[in-house]
Amino acid sequence: ESYEKRSYSSLISDSSRGVEIKNVKNYYRTSFGKSGPKIYEAPKDRDAEFMFSFVFSLSKLQLKTGDLDPRLFSRLRHLQKLDLSDNLLDKFPNSLTLPDLRVLNCNNNKLEDVTALKQFPLLEELTYENNVYLTLNDDYKVMFLLQNLRLLNGKDITKLANHVRRVNSRKLTSKVTAHWEKFFRDQLPEKYTAEQVQSIKKKFLKSVQTNVVYGPSSLSEFTRWRVKMIAEEFLAYSLGLELNTDPEPEEKMDENEEESTESPREAAEDVGQVTVTPSKRKRNHSKPGSGNKRSKSQANTEEEAVVNPRKSSHVQDDPAPDKPRTSNQPAKEATPEQGAEGTHKNGEQFPKGQSNRRSSQLTGEQKSQEQDNGVVSLVPVKNSKGKEDVSAEPLHFLQCHSKGNSREDFKTQLWSCVFEPLLDCGARKDPIVSSSRTVATCGGESVCLIDCETGTVLKKYKVATEEFFSVAWTTLTMVISDSRKKSHNILAAAGRRGIVKLIHVAADFCYGEIKAHKKPIATVCFSPTRETHLFTASYDKRIALWDIGIPDCDYNFKASQLLVLEALSIPLRIALVPTCPDQYLLAGCEGGCFAWNIKLDKEQKSRPFEATFQFPDEDGGMTTSHRVDGLAFLNDDVVVSKSSKPGCIYLWSWSRSFDAKGKGHQRTVSAVILAELEWSTTDLSYLTLSTCPAKDYVFCGDEKGSVWMYNLSNYTTAWSSAKGKRSDKRIPPTQILTWPELRANGEQLTEVLINNVVSDPTFTYLVVLTSVNITAIWKKS
Repeated sequence: ESYEKRSYSSLISDSSRGVEIKNVKNYYRTSFGKSGPKIYEAPKDRDAEFMFSFVFSLSKLQLKTGDLDPRLFSRLRHLQKLDLSDNLLDKFPNSLTLPDLRVLNCNNNKLEDVTALKQFPLLEELTYENNVYLTLNDDYKVMFLLQNLRLLNGKDITKLANHVRRVNSRKLTSKVTAHWEKFFRDQLPEKYTAEQVQSIKKKFLKSVQTNVVYGPSSLSEFTRWRVKMIAEEFLAYSLGLELNTDPEPEEKMDENEEESTESPREAAEDVGQVTVTPSKRKRNHSKPGSGNKRSKSQANTEEEAVVNPRKSSHVQDDPAPDKPRTSNQPAKEATPEQGAEGTHKNGEQFPKGQSNRRSSQLTGEQKSQEQDNGVVSLVPVKNSKGKEDVSAEPLHFLQCHSKGNSREDFKTQLWSCVFEPLLDCGARKDPIVSSSRTVATCGGESVCLIDCETGTVLKKYKVATEEFFSVAWTTLTMVISDSRKKSHNILAAAGRRGIVKLIHVAADFCYGEIKAHKKPIATVCFSPTRETHLFTASYDKRIALWDIGIPDCDYNFKASQLLVLEALSIPLRIALVPTCPDQYLLAGCEGGCFAWNIKLDKEQKSRPFEATFQFPDEDGGMTTSHRVDGLAFLNDDVVVSKSSKPGCIYLWSWSRSFDAKGKGHQRTVSAVILAELEWSTTDLSYLTLSTCPAKDYVFCGDEKGSVWMYNLSNYTTAWSSAKGKRSDKRIPPTQILTWPELRANGEQLTEVLINNVVSDPTFTYLVVLTSVNITAIWKKS
């Protein structure tokens, strides 16, 4: 009763900036959320309504989409400025009914879709930076949907928006009409039934989205979205069909159709400034990306703007890149205390996963017996000698990164995995000697530890407000309670929030965190020679080197930053040069491939890159400007990189490309290409590669759920020769593992992107991370 009697006068006060809410968190939870005794009815007197005519600030309240009650917002008919920044919103309800809204701030949320914003037709200023699932394609969508929009993320987009609404629409309409006239008009008989019309409509919509292309590839998702809209309007006008105006199912269908063809976190090419999550793929949807899973900024051209993705995305990218659901029951987050001298104390208990229990498993054998026979298929490709090189069988298909443990979640993107080193094999000194069968995987809000042989999820760590993009292991010698020293494996996990979580896995304890960057972290890796040295690569276009310290028996530790490497674009993948891991670091970035000198005996703490590498482009020339989303060393000298041009993975020599004695910084050098590997012709980004140095293998997934495997043991000896020549022809895959016909809720999972593929050092297990929240584990037989 006390809540019902509270008047707005006790909650609102005038200020020079407009109207502010006092005690808003308590009030809002009571009025908007689920914890209050009942929904608070807004006052019906005009004075109270007028008080909301200026500003309504609901910032930093941990609000989720379900907390935005349309019944309450419908009372705010004259609201002009709304601040929803720093919350947990993943989308907007479709019926907030704010007809006079002019300014909207949605910064620092988890928005995955912008089409619902069309319900605010008078919107003039919109900001949604640091929503890692949103990509450049979403910028273009809001420019088309909001006819009065002038400012987007602080940039004047008037000229570009007019181009999108007029020139872009005119060109696409012409192409859609021509496609109908050429391929479909004659298929429609003079007298046709409703069934015939619906059949042709379905075929036409699928065909036109696939074949009508316009503008840069980074906008392909937006183009498909507009093409479908234009095609439906065309059919409605020409054939008298009913136009589907329901935005939710419409958009959902779009995403499903686009997953297999569009870039995950559709980030812009590196024109000026790019911010993208590997985050995120926008699920094409980060799209790491980041996301690809990205703070957005407009380019100076009409055709292209530049943005912050992940959509997880890589945003991604979004991407993307893929829209995870928000759990209704957030897990506790590790928030270690910090002492006066920067020493972190006591973290959070690391909850054990379902020990001795399988997480929702989809095994090929199990599903085949229930649904189909022979659903798991292997398509071996013959090697040069005409023999099948390797045989692998699927062991487990796990759905263990679901939002809120939902069995319906087939959207969470999985990004990174790494096998735990064995403590008794000297793994720190030689990480390729051996490893355990335990692998750490990350994606969405959780990090999982999985036993590859049994498929058991041994442990699971969750942070409700996080999107994890990368994990890495190190082994620290710690002093235990009786003053004895003992080696322990420590797991570092990082992602969208720019924070590194440090987890002592054996103790089930997250003992601390490092606030490494203000923007998402795309990838992390430890030095193979200095166990406390951690590199973090971020969307702030910096790679930082940290000394994480060694925790004492009470888990007190002190972290310090040793070095900052300045990049020209977002670093997506990093690799330490095996022959000199304390001196050179190589990074694949949105804008090319770069090398830095990381030697700590120099005084300069912030350093520019030392060299950028040129690669062949599609026109036969050489270029340094291209997205490098795959990077790894096959051995001490051979580098494997991906993304200079479609359908190609390069192998090149580090020692012959980079002269350590060369003079000058920021010099351009040509990569000495040793060979090219055949790969998918997709233009999707953020499908990264990995290597198994001990077995001379390269692995890379594609946009169809397949894993391409290359056994290069017959080539490495020739390449090691100083006079080794480049292979004339592209090297085909030794074998391709195809995605099995898995079914979820009776429906087949077909549109599967392989974000990452990693083998253990002995190539016993192969772990495959997908865009549909499934971890697939294969075993070499």
